[in-house]
Amino acid sequence: MESVKRLFSYFWVKLLLVGSVITLLAGYAYQLSTFYVVENNLTDRVVQSEREVDNRIIMIGIDEKSLTALGKWPWPRAYHAEIMRKVAEGGAKAVWLDAILSEPSHDQDDNAAIAEVAAKYPNVVFSTNYEFPRVQSGKGKLEYDRVNMPFFPVRPEQLAHVNVLPDRDNKIRTGILSLPHKELGMIPSVGVRLANYLLPEKEKIRQEKDGTWYRGSEKIPVNDRQEVYFSFAQRPGSETGFDVLSYEDVISGTVPPETFKNAVVLIGPYATGMQDQYFTPMSKSLSMYGVEIHANFIQSLLDNKLYSPLSKTVGWILIACMAFGTYALTNRFKGIRGLFVFIGLFVLYTLALIITFSYGILLPYVYVLLAIIAAYVYSVVDQYLTERQQRNRVTSLFVRYVSKSIVDDILSKKEEVQLGGVRRDVTLIFVDIRGFTPLSEKLEPEQVVEVLNEYLDLCTRAIFKFNGTLDKFIGDGVMGIFGAPIQTDNHAELAIRAALEMRKGSAELTERLRQQIGHTVQFGIGINSGDAVIGNIGSKSRLDYTAIGDTVNLAARLESNAKPGKILISENTKARVESYFIIEEMGEMKVKGKEHSVMVYEVIGEKLEDKQKEA
Repeated sequence: MESVKRLFSYFWVKLLLVGSVITLLAGYAYQLSTFYVVENNLTDRVVQSEREVDNRIIMIGIDEKSLTALGKWPWPRAYHAEIMRKVAEGGAKAVWLDAILSEPSHDQDDNAAIAEVAAKYPNVVFSTNYEFPRVQSGKGKLEYDRVNMPFFPVRPEQLAHVNVLPDRDNKIRTGILSLPHKELGMIPSVGVRLANYLLPEKEKIRQEKDGTWYRGSEKIPVNDRQEVYFSFAQRPGSETGFDVLSYEDVISGTVPPETFKNAVVLIGPYATGMQDQYFTPMSKSLSMYGVEIHANFIQSLLDNKLYSPLSKTVGWILIACMAFGTYALTNRFKGIRGLFVFIGLFVLYTLALIITFSYGILLPYVYVLLAIIAAYVYSVVDQYLTERQQRNRVTSLFVRYVSKSIVDDILSKKEEVQLGGVRRDVTLIFVDIRGFTPLSEKLEPEQVVEVLNEYLDLCTRAIFKFNGTLDKFIGDGVMGIFGAPIQTDNHAELAIRAALEMRKGSAELTERLRQQIGHTVQFGIGINSGDAVIGNIGSKSRLDYTAIGDTVNLAARLESNAKPGKILISENTKARVESYFIIEEMGEMKVKGKEHSVMVYEVIGEKLEDKQKEA
């Protein structure tokens, strides 16, 4: 009971620590908008949607055709006065010119023409432009240096500001609903001014005395700068979007005035050389003319597709909830279930973003996903390291008794180790130390063990080097398996290379014993290939991973007949490796347990060409 309490308290301490660290890291990045570009690119996919536009929004473009016909820009103000008169008399609800007429012309007739239109048609809207300082104080509301107003008298309701503020990636995503004026109060944007001409009376856009904005009875989510994010309806220059007419066609009379009946008309630059283009979320490569941006803003105001980012405080809370929740759940549901939990949280939060957007709220996306991913990755890594630690502890103990390949094979199985085995084509190697018994009579027991360990260690390293499995030590001998549990097609070749490695490595030990005690020992090795039953043999309480069968017996018999320093192999093994090694026929040999004699071969060494290839 006490251990359960300790485990439970350990989990909560770890949850508090991990959740807090992830929250602080993701929250810090969120506070600084570190992944600003990525965040906007991802949310753009949610909020920007091409859709059908209102055919009462018409653009008259000052295009290349018009510039060719009417001459270089700027044109006489009389042209603008004439085209606005045509549109207004054609029955348009409103007409707006995207040009700053803050300075009078040298031509008094031009000045008089534009002033006359302003006085005669109250639904003609003129542009004001605010000049902002390069750096804002950061107090919230936008500060400005000056306002460029029309040089001629206009009614307050004929004014609209044209300012837009690009984001840090130079894309336009927001519209400024209004800007302050010392004498006139608040001047609405072109979008607000023209959208109100199209909206029913009960749905018109207005600003209350407390600064709150409404579209009808619905609140518009704006920030301290009166900005609102909006959803573009069309891509730059879309042929299926807003109607765009040529300035020259309208002023020349090619387009009849009644075309503009009940419409709001936007007149502005529609040629690349006029430098009135901006990037938007609708295209990474194509910029959009300013008049198009205003048309899209009007459409969003009509559709009420406006939204505002969540406050930073609530964003921090969301990040914390996801960090703590993800770690707790993925720690509870491990493995594939934990992966499903992670994917589920990922999908659910994405759906939450889409749903909340429909209510005008934009959730932080990248930073919350960062918290989810970090919590999941830490949980997986923590689980892996814990399991690895336990596995290493078991392996370090178990590998002292059996081969590491056997340990890995057992640990890789999820189910309990079962009795029994499988038939497999393998190569068996038996090694025995010739002359060890006389040697042990001349040495002290401690010295005998030391010498034996050196020889057995040499055999073990040679077997492992060539991916063999150390099956067991048999007194002063060794039994090894090649081809199980790690399956290899060239197990016979690997077994012989291991035998040659043993013979080569024993030379130094033999020389040292000769100098110390005047006596030497050498290996006698037998190798056979063929089918054997490989698996866990024994009882439920004591298992032995080994090989059983006639193939094993013959390998043992070959070893018992091998003279010191000799490597004997069977005919079956010889057929598999004769292209790699120098092999001599020893003739038939009668071995214990076999009714008929068997053909025996001796491995002399590697063929010269094989050594050259290796070199």
